[in-house]
Amino acid sequence: MTHLDGNMAAGPLGEIFAREMTTAIVTCDACGTSGPLAAAMVYGETMGTILRCVACEQVLLRFAETPRGMRLDMRGIGVLAWDA
Repeated sequence: MTHLDGNMAAGPLGEIFAREMTTAIVTCDACGTSGPLAAAMVYGETMGTILRCVACEQVLLRFAETPRGMRLDMRGIGVLAWDA
């Protein structure tokens, strides 16, 4: 099977991240609870912002502006979805 490089994902990923993020339905990878991202618990930290699951308080995502640019860690989200 032939593969292409990551540039082929630029269009679809650009469409995903241009959407209204707070309306996205997130599924917590730890407990399976689903709900709108807007319902997550948000904590401002000196090292960035952390969003936690309302059911189990596991970290869903964290982001921070650094001297080198924006950093985004979404390892706590099992699925990120926008319903049609």
